[in-house]
Amino acid sequence: MAGTDKQQDMLAEGPAIILVEPQLGENIGMVARAMANFGLAELRLVSPRDGWPNEKARAAASRADHVIDATVMFDSLSEAVADLNFVLATTARPRDNFKPVRGPEEAAADLRARFGGGQKTGILFGRERWGLTNDEISLADEIVTFPVNPAFASLNIAQAVLLMSYEWMKTGERAVRPPEEELVPASKRHIDSLMIYLDRVLDERGYFRTDDKKPKMMDNLRALFTRPGFTVEELAVLRGVFASLEKFSPKRPRGSGAPDAG
Repeated sequence: MAGTDKQQDMLAEGPAIILVEPQLGENIGMVARAMANFGLAELRLVSPRDGWPNEKARAAASRADHVIDATVMFDSLSEAVADLNFVLATTARPRDNFKPVRGPEEAAADLRARFGGGQKTGILFGRERWGLTNDEISLADEIVTFPVNPAFASLNIAQAVLLMSYEWMKTGERAVRPPEEELVPASKRHIDSLMIYLDRVLDERGYFRTDDKKPKMMDNLRALFTRPGFTVEELAVLRGVFASLEKFSPKRPRGSGAPDAG
């Protein structure tokens, strides 16, 4: 998706993303791009197979250079998490341990709360082919598991990072959301103006069969236009439609009823 022309402040906060023994530089680059999309910027690599830096990673990052440039490499996972207060480990498979297991949405909300409290947090992602070992998971505080098809549970590393990054971004206040048009709720004055107009044009076209039924019919019309909570803009559209009908509809004798009444 193309970015907007308006310059926006770059979001760069939140948990560290920690990749354990990633293989392809392209995968690391796609992880960096996913992080940048959703406001994360701290990428840590544990013993990447092809070393670091990696030009293939930069090319695949699609201009997420701030993530690539700040990436730090570690020789062991214990070193990569040493300064963190809280760590999540991602896995698609059930594990035999006593760690709490959360879904992505709940886990991201907890990370946001910890971030707000000043804690340093991180999320572990395993190898492309077989994920994290039990010993590596033991270094985490909790597990996050994605709700995936049990018959096809394998996610590539960039997909997994994208999912967690997206859930992280949802918990923030600065996420880019679809713009909502600011519509002004109609006041009683606007409703009254429409009702006066309808009273006149309907009367001119013989809509009210008898004078004694007119008050009740007008009450029903007022209830119709009041119940949905119309906006000023919506009433203006209706007024334009009615005005068009008024222009091309002949006047009818009083009491002749609606045009389709027989």
